[in-house]
Amino acid sequence: MTGLARHLLIPALLAAGPAAADGAALLRAAASGDAVAIQSELATGTPADTRNTKGETALLIATHLNHVEAARALIEAGADVNAKDGIEDTPYLYAGARGHLEILRLTLAHGADLTDLNRFGGTALIPAAERGHVETVRELIAAGVDVNHVNRLGWTALMEAVILADGGARHQQIVALLLQAGADPNIADHEGVTPRQHAERMGFDAMAAQIAAEGGR
Repeated sequence: MTGLARHLLIPALLAAGPAAADGAALLRAAASGDAVAIQSELATGTPADTRNTKGETALLIATHLNHVEAARALIEAGADVNAKDGIEDTPYLYAGARGHLEILRLTLAHGADLTDLNRFGGTALIPAAERGHVETVRELIAAGVDVNHVNRLGWTALMEAVILADGGARHQQIVALLLQAGADPNIADHEGVTPRQHAERMGFDAMAAQIAAEGGR
C-alpha cells in the first residue's frame, strides 16, 4: 500500500466508527440460539425488540425454538416478554403453550402479563393443559393465572384437558392440579356439556371419577 493510499484509508476507517446496528443480524442470532452474537448485536445499539416481517421479535423467535440462553440474553437486555406478533403470540404465551418451561420462568420473572390472551381468547394455561405440559400447568397456576377463564370456544383449561386429550396419566395429573387450584368442574361448553359429561362420553372413566369427586356433574 502506498503512503498516499494509507493516508486516505486511515481517516476513512476512523470515520466509520463502531459496528452499525443490524436488526437482521440480531434476528439471525436469535434463530440460531447464539447468545454471544445477540449480546454483540445489542452492544451496537440494535433494539432488543427488533421484529421480522411477521411481527415476531427476536425474543419470540428464540422462544419458538426454545433457545434458552438466547432468550435469557434478550430478556436481560430488556426485551418485552409481552410483545405480540401478527397472530397475537407473545414470548410468554408461546412458552406457556409449548411447555418451554425455562423460558416461561424467565418471562414470569420479567413482567409477563398473566391476563394476556392468545388469538383464541385463551390464557397461557389453557393450551398448556390441552397439550399435557404438567410442570408448565403447575408453574402457571402458582403464578396466579385464572384457572376458570373461558376462551372464545367456550372452553376452560379443565375442559381442554378433557376434550382435546387422551384421558391418560399426564392429563389426569393436570385435571387434579386444576381442581386442586379451584377450577370449577361445572363450567359447561357452549352446548351445555360439562367436563365430566365429556369425559364419560369419551370413555375416560378415571378422569370422570376425578371430576365427580370434586362435585362435577
